[in-house]
Amino acid sequence: MRKKLLRFALGSSVATATALAIPTIARAEEIDPVAQVQATLDNIWVLVAAVLVIFMQAGFALVEAGLTRAKNVANIFMKNLMDFSVGVLLFFAIGYAIAFGGDMTGLGRFIGGDGWFLAGDGVFSYGTLDKFVFFTFQVAFAATAATIVSGAMAERTKFKSYVIYSAVISAIIYPIVVRWQWGGGWLFQLDTPFHDFAGSALVHMTGGIAAVMGAAALGPRKGKYGEDGKPRAIPGHSIPFAILGCFILLVGWYGFNPGSWLGADPVVGTIAVNTSLAAAAGAVVAMMTTWLRDGKPDVAMTGNGLLAGLVGVTAGCWVVNGLGAVIIGAVAGILVVYSVIFWDRMRIDDPVGAISVHGVCGAFGAIAVGLFSATESEGIVKKGLFYGGGADQLVSQLIGVVAIGAFVAVTTGILFFVIKKTVGLRVDEQEEIEGLDVHEHGVPGYVNDDMVLR
Repeated sequence: MRKKLLRFALGSSVATATALAIPTIARAEEIDPVAQVQATLDNIWVLVAAVLVIFMQAGFALVEAGLTRAKNVANIFMKNLMDFSVGVLLFFAIGYAIAFGGDMTGLGRFIGGDGWFLAGDGVFSYGTLDKFVFFTFQVAFAATAATIVSGAMAERTKFKSYVIYSAVISAIIYPIVVRWQWGGGWLFQLDTPFHDFAGSALVHMTGGIAAVMGAAALGPRKGKYGEDGKPRAIPGHSIPFAILGCFILLVGWYGFNPGSWLGADPVVGTIAVNTSLAAAAGAVVAMMTTWLRDGKPDVAMTGNGLLAGLVGVTAGCWVVNGLGAVIIGAVAGILVVYSVIFWDRMRIDDPVGAISVHGVCGAFGAIAVGLFSATESEGIVKKGLFYGGGADQLVSQLIGVVAIGAFVAVTTGILFFVIKKTVGLRVDEQEEIEGLDVHEHGVPGYVNDDMVLR
């Protein structure tokens, strides 16, 4: 949850909220020069943060491609490209209005409906931010939620089926989840509001739940499980790709978390420090966990530990202190290792660990706010259980996690079932064996000299 975004959402009355949500139009000569400079800085910073989040698509593509086989690398990159491209168009046309438009009472507590195509007087804008800057920041998050699923469904999904999924989650499923909290809906209207500052649950858990439903509907890759049912390792083709992708995601996260303050303010420094601490703790603890468990420090799992720490702290990066950030990152680093093992034993084949990194650690991160919040802000968040705030915030966090998880599981479950029964979800066996690059896109991701006709 963005503190500044949601401060307007309810307040003392719906009338107050509506008044604050409408941008103020004033003549240039009436604007305080200092306020004018601040507004400019706010818009520039949030736009830069949006670009950093969009650049995370490159990180996701590299992580997923690196942890899968070379015969599917072009398919991986194509899916990430379409997650952004399709997502931008549909969030512009439909999703933004569902997430932020209209009244916040009655049905509006669950789904918005004004400002389609960013047109008309009902287009939402926030504070000093231009509506187009705010949209650009929000659409970057929508693309992130969609692309999380790509890795879990890698190496066996029909491209056209994946595009259909990506379109639906960007246009409808993700925007409804956003409405419930960042859009001022029912989760924010709880007596103690559910708090998710930058999206551990709203973005990452949403993508992670969709990922587990997609992977379950697809079934495991050919050869993933032996006749005895035990999982077999299918190594990715480029660990350097994967770790470079992790570094790119880390850089992008400084737009994801500090940018969610929605203004140029010294507070962003505190948020950045908490982001750094959790990421580092996640990586170190995941490394140590694999080292102690298997006798060797696993490179790919350490990278996933970094991401797990980032996902875990995203909900509470504004309200926790440095110690809380380290603990959240460390616990996420352990969780991701054992979660990957668990899903493997459940025969849910997730080639990159997306379910564990985003789904499991996203849920944990949202719940952790109820334990580690060291900040109290009236109508926004209370202190957590470990900081003398009682169980109120923890209960709200549990309500939010269960509600979001159930909604996304049901809706994406239906979506994948319909796709499977209509256009089909999985490629045939020959395509899977030979690779999706040539069969789905007509060109290999890598071309050797002996492949070129002379």
